[in-house]
Amino acid sequence: MSIIKRATALAVGLGLVTLSACGSSDGGGESAGSRTVTLVSHDSWAASKSVIAAFEKSSGYKVRVLEDGDAGQAVNKAILTKDNPQGDVFFGVDNTLLSRALDNGLFQPYEPKDADRVKPEYRADQDEHRVTPVDTGDICVNYDKEWFSEHGLTPPASFDDLVEPQYKNLLVTENAATSSPGLGFLLGTAAEYGEKGWQDYWKKLKANGVKVVDGWEQAYNEEFSGSAGGRKAEADRPLVVSYASSPPAEVIYADPRPDTAPTGVVPGTCFRQVEYAGLLSNAKNPEGGKALLDFLISKRFQEDMPLNMFVHPVRDDAKVPQEFTEYGPQAEDPRTLAPDEIADHRDEWVKTWTSLVLK
Repeated sequence: MSIIKRATALAVGLGLVTLSACGSSDGGGESAGSRTVTLVSHDSWAASKSVIAAFEKSSGYKVRVLEDGDAGQAVNKAILTKDNPQGDVFFGVDNTLLSRALDNGLFQPYEPKDADRVKPEYRADQDEHRVTPVDTGDICVNYDKEWFSEHGLTPPASFDDLVEPQYKNLLVTENAATSSPGLGFLLGTAAEYGEKGWQDYWKKLKANGVKVVDGWEQAYNEEFSGSAGGRKAEADRPLVVSYASSPPAEVIYADPRPDTAPTGVVPGTCFRQVEYAGLLSNAKNPEGGKALLDFLISKRFQEDMPLNMFVHPVRDDAKVPQEFTEYGPQAEDPRTLAPDEIADHRDEWVKTWTSLVLK
């Protein structure tokens, strides 16, 4: 699951109106002279109607959004249809899957206006400019504050803590082969312990009773005891792999709003995720696509994202709402891996992880 999908899923679980796409979601790309530009994304796309309307008025293009599965599914489908793409711009390929998209020629070069305002640490493919960073977030273990208080147990603070006996049978994570946060958590352990050390770590984590499920929604809304959206009597895991922005989502979507977030983040378990957008190869409306990419890193759109997608902007001058940072600050020291290192090892690591943990 992508960074933004879990915000939408959480809203659904809380019985709220889901964040919906702007524009129609039917049909594919348009001709070069069309005044419609089509954005292909993963399952969730959210932006304020007023912000989209302002772009449409200033650019003269009507935005159509085509949501096409979770991040991995959407990327794979876009690759398979690259000769006759469904749209003009693809949004939502992250740093864990970026090399797959680039190696398969998914995007054509374009450097948007204001690209120099993107923070340097989030830039990628700077020689060819085939992708543009749009947002960032942190995959982290979350904990149920009430559960730990009731049991008189201090929440873990790091990867190392998770393998300690007092946390046995408390953690649920997603399958690294099928889930974006699951893969991010695996990559976080690889960044923490190195290419060989992460395998020993996962052996210890397995021995300490980690539970693996297919995806984020099952892990968070069914297994995690702290989810307001899906809390069930049988949910008995007070630790879950989710996002640093899950606590503010729990607060902002709640009615009435609590004074403090009911969940917290284990700071020493975070992996930095970055999402990119790019102009699709063979786009039927490349000029509209370029205008849309300019818009995605405009200050107005970047400042609109936090309370719609629950992600952080990548522009250096974009302000983040206080209510977002109050409940969900970015991790101070997230684990990271270079895109080239992910590309070189991702498939091998997932295969090894599957053998170690699921068999």
